Amino acid sequence: MSAVNNEPVDNSVSHRTQPATVVWLVVMVVLWGLSWPATKLALDVVPPLWLAAIRFGSACFCLFVFVALRGSLRLPSRADLPVVASVGLLQMMVFTGLGMIAMQHTDTSHAVLLAYTTPLWGILTSWLLMRKAPSRLQIVALVTGLIGIALICSPAEMDWGRPGAIMGCSLLIIGAISWSLVIVHVRHHRWSSTPLSLAPWQMLLATLPLTLLAALIDGSPSTVVFSPHLLWLLLFIGPVATSVCFVIATEHGRRISVFAMSNFTLGVPLVGAAASVVILGSHLSTLFMGGLLLVFLGVSMTALSGRRARH
Repeated sequence: MSAVNNEPVDNSVSHRTQPATVVWLVVMVVLWGLSWPATKLALDVVPPLWLAAIRFGSACFCLFVFVALRGSLRLPSRADLPVVASVGLLQMMVFTGLGMIAMQHTDTSHAVLLAYTTPLWGILTSWLLMRKAPSRLQIVALVTGLIGIALICSPAEMDWGRPGAIMGCSLLIIGAISWSLVIVHVRHHRWSSTPLSLAPWQMLLATLPLTLLAALIDGSPSTVVFSPHLLWLLLFIGPVATSVCFVIATEHGRRISVFAMSNFTLGVPLVGAAASVVILGSHLSTLFMGGLLLVFLGVSMTALSGRRARH
């Protein structure tokens, strides 16, 4: 379970993608997708906010070491503090914290798909905050995606009588909207440092309030039994699926176009949904598959509209 790289792609570089870049990005998508069922399994043992804190705390430590070894560890400049705050608090803390809570009440395949509706909400946030009127293609994309969301969250697909079912979907959508606000901010931010050098500080900023909230809401973590199985899950969710994938995204995501990167990340909910079937035994209904297709089309059209706007 992770967020897509927010770094603006350098469109001045050649988009003749090297095979190694494609391989690394495929690895990233697979690891991010697999992190969703892994998170679901870990939530059977670890309270949600503690799991979010452990995830970013462990990833934060790994990135601090990695960035320090590269010789680029330094305090964020004053100009980058707003983006450190928005990514650390809205994307990492709010998106992940709400997602962890929601996954206690929502099927993993539904959770990963609703979480990755972020580009759709980005159309609305850009419109409301930046007064950037959507194009016809963006309007079609938004309507298509919203119909897909409505199908996935409908009482015909979900049991609205199950405790927490509606709340789970609502939290995932709120998290996706908060992430879309970050994307709008990142697109208009003038970077002083590189996103990779800021990432450890963003994760640290997310970890501290998550730890405090976990202690207040989830209670003491002393009741958690850290079995070898759980430790492997935590190692995968934090250091691998968060820190390693962030490095891949920042190092290789800039070597391809924004449109190509958007298409790559569309694979995350597909891998996550498929993995939930194989690992967790989830059932994907015909209605869910129809909603997934509509959301996929909506997000794809959103990426296409962004490509056209840059040409």
